[in-house]
Amino acid sequence: MSRARLRWNGDAAAGAIKEAAARGLLLSAEHVLAASRQRVPIAEGTLERSGATSVDEATMTAAISYDTPYAARVHEDMTARHSPGRSAKYVESVLPETAGEVQALIAAQIRRALR
Repeated sequence: MSRARLRWNGDAAAGAIKEAAARGLLLSAEHVLAASRQRVPIAEGTLERSGATSVDEATMTAAISYDTPYAARVHEDMTARHSPGRSAKYVESVLPETAGEVQALIAAQIRRALR
């Protein structure tokens, strides 16, 4: 009769997956930020340069933000005129377009961690 041993490293695997998912979230947020910067209305470039990303590993959520006093107003004002290719909803409009890439970035990080 042959014997086999199995060592279960479930906690280590779960931790590696969570770290990889957080890395994937950050990469994804950076990707969405780059796409939104292509649409953000430009007057002097201050709004575009204020873009930033963050990840909360406890809740596994990522955020993209623009840090100027007028960022929300510019984002929501659908009546304002902007240069060609630039528009209001400069974050919201790129989310559906980048969803597949976001999923692929997160999945790739998790696959890499499980090797």
